[in-house]
Amino acid sequence: MTWHRGGESRARPAFSSPARGGARVVADSWRRRVIAGSGRITHVTRRRLVKDLATTWSGDLDEVEFLRRFHDLDALPSKDPRHATAREDIGRHRVHDCDGDDDWIFTDERFGLAESDGALLRFLTEMLHPEVRTDLAEVNRLHTLVNSVLVHDGYEIVPVEHISGAPVFAARAIGAGVPGTVKNLIFAADGPKPRIVLGDALNNDLTIVENTKHCLVYDRPPAAHGLTWSDLTTWWADRENMTKAPANDISRSLYARLDRSLGDNNAERRILRTYAERYVRLGPDIPALIPQVYLHYDPYTRAHHAPATPPLARQRMDFLLLLPQRVRIVIECDGNQHYADPKGRADPSRYAEMVAEDRELRLRGYEVYRFGGAELTDNPATGRRLAAFFDRLAERHP
Repeated sequence: MTWHRGGESRARPAFSSPARGGARVVADSWRRRVIAGSGRITHVTRRRLVKDLATTWSGDLDEVEFLRRFHDLDALPSKDPRHATAREDIGRHRVHDCDGDDDWIFTDERFGLAESDGALLRFLTEMLHPEVRTDLAEVNRLHTLVNSVLVHDGYEIVPVEHISGAPVFAARAIGAGVPGTVKNLIFAADGPKPRIVLGDALNNDLTIVENTKHCLVYDRPPAAHGLTWSDLTTWWADRENMTKAPANDISRSLYARLDRSLGDNNAERRILRTYAERYVRLGPDIPALIPQVYLHYDPYTRAHHAPATPPLARQRMDFLLLLPQRVRIVIECDGNQHYADPKGRADPSRYAEMVAEDRELRLRGYEVYRFGGAELTDNPATGRRLAAFFDRLAERHP
């Protein structure tokens, strides 16, 4: 499976094709594909959920209103020959006439809850959404109940953001992803190191007080679907006062700025360029490849440190992908500075420092993938190698 395109942002990249509109569609398309078709949820689990949820699943909404939140009912067929669409069919039988079984949704093949893990998990998370259910005590009860059933098949429903103090949930495989939420995304530095202070230590709010113009700060909380190129171009348009500019111009402007952060590192540039080709084929709603992301931050340079207290290792990641389920993927491009001293001699201590930091990141839940500089020379095989890597990564995280 590849990372598919879903919806549209006003800042459509220069290398994309038209798609359906709406920021909500972007998030929905990703959530529907988080665990689609993985087949881990057994029929025993599904029957337990049907028993407990059959009469409560639409919350404060009627069943048509609920289903329209994440299905185009006018595009689905009717089972009643008197009607043309699922919206009319369901409206007649479940809203007006109130006939049929309360648990009909769990076996209706139009919605896939009996077969697809992704469809069922999307249904369960939407069932707990603040716009569907306003009674927080009821939300907590159902959340606990659903997780007590799903745990046997390796899934859980977790809060990922809030609306007016009420949790918004997403599904994830148990043990997947990095605990916590992204609070500070500082990236694409193209000049001197930014000087960062705690503007509000209680809230973990950072303030850049020097060299602000040389780095980018994504100041919006990533949604449950991670961070897509569509999200990033929309943010860039607002930041650069380009909201009325042609979408292709916005996208080109952002891409040029990201490319500039790579300096003269042509190996990293080939990674970014190859990934950009995926936007051409798949559209803007695949995860954004974010270059030069600060992971650790040490306010002092190496020269300011005493020998006994070296600076923090790997302050920046070469590339970062933020995926659904809090999955964070780090991609590193290793030049000889990772394993040799300035004179080109093998340096075991540098290599040991690198692999120790990799271990630490993996234990925290990150996935780390490394490319040797020799793999990224300027030849056709490099493009094929990188394209195959991103294809396999997408298969791993459908």
